[in-house]
Amino acid sequence: MSGQALLETMQRIAGRADEAARPSDYILGRVETESPLSIRVSQRDVITSDFLVLTDLVRDYDVDIEVNHVTENRAGGSGDPAFASHNHDYKGRKKIRVYNGLKAGEIVAMIRQRGGQQYLVVSRIHNHTGLTGQWG
Repeated sequence: MSGQALLETMQRIAGRADEAARPSDYILGRVETESPLSIRVSQRDVITSDFLVLTDLVRDYDVDIEVNHVTENRAGGSGDPAFASHNHDYKGRKKIRVYNGLKAGEIVAMIRQRGGQQYLVVSRIHNHTGLTGQWG
């Protein structure tokens, strides 16, 4: 083996050892499009939905909750006694939707799979944008 070939082999081995010591990298990106989801990570690189794995912190999902409340008193309309001010129990296990989907322009933190092309989108790094809920 020549000196040059030995040097190249040693450099490859050292590079592999360095990669093994760093199992993954985190990277910041900006959401380009919502549907289909794409995230820009540099001037020239955009990661498409085929290569993104989403956590619940960055996607819409359904979840069960348990409630045990009484509604506030509220009057009906027509003056009929059946519509007098009243409340109701609100109890039990309920399914709700959490709207955590990403919006264009949001900045996200991602973890790149070592040796692969997939990115785990961990979280947005600021408050949600474009909230439309009733109490917003």
